[in-house]
Amino acid sequence: MHFPTRTAAVLLAAGTLLAASAGGVAAEPAGPLDYVALGDSAAAGPLLPDQDLATAGCLRSHQNYPAVVAKAIGARLTDVTCSSARSSHIGAVPQSTFAGTVPPQVDALGVDTDLVTVTIGANDVNLFTTALRCLNPLPEPTGTSCADSFTAGGVDQLRGLVDQAAPQWGATLDAIRAHAPNAEIVVVGYGTYTRPGGCPDRQPMWPRDADYLQHVMDSVNDAMAEQARSRAMTFVDIRPVTVGHDICADPASAHYAGAVPAESAAPLHPTALGMQAIGAHVADRLR
Repeated sequence: MHFPTRTAAVLLAAGTLLAASAGGVAAEPAGPLDYVALGDSAAAGPLLPDQDLATAGCLRSHQNYPAVVAKAIGARLTDVTCSSARSSHIGAVPQSTFAGTVPPQVDALGVDTDLVTVTIGANDVNLFTTALRCLNPLPEPTGTSCADSFTAGGVDQLRGLVDQAAPQWGATLDAIRAHAPNAEIVVVGYGTYTRPGGCPDRQPMWPRDADYLQHVMDSVNDAMAEQARSRAMTFVDIRPVTVGHDICADPASAHYAGAVPAESAAPLHPTALGMQAIGAHVADRLR
């Protein structure tokens, strides 16, 4: 992974300090990284404990993955993630929330920003609305399959939306680079929300609809990864970390809340445990 000079120096100093604790000689630390977190609800953590009341409309938790990353690498965090954000709210357009309007998230960036993480894209393709349409408590074949509806006539409507949105995601990454010219920019993807075939005995979703929902999420991940890598930015794929910890998992090990959450978390969003796992993985990639 490539890092700008200051980012590399700080991370190297942190590693040197760890070595010193084992008997080595510590180098003078370069000072904490200036870390800015951008993104939507997958990064913000709606309904998770310890909500940030300073920007209540963003439903941002102090225990989200950016907070985990910041603590792990000793960074100074400015968190402007906001639930319901679209890519336009990152780079140019103020976002309206139930508690007021928040400025474009890039306004938090500057020449002194060392590290940026961003999770964005799902709302551009209306993924949460899609997920709601895929919920069906009735056994097959009663009702309508969302997969059948979204792929009627052999045309995958959601994949079409992803293809349309991808250039805008690239433009958003360009805007982040323009506002933070000296920063390491890390794009964090979305996870494994459901396992193959789903779990209709636990979550109200037919097997083919569960597979379609994850297929759409995979399409978002793959398109965003391509946009990031074409700009020499790092893409962190969290799907492997969340496999087996999806909405079908036991609540004690689930990284994502089910359609009816078993704890304080928004449906189909990371749990507190999920945020810990995602943050730890991102921090490991940074190290």
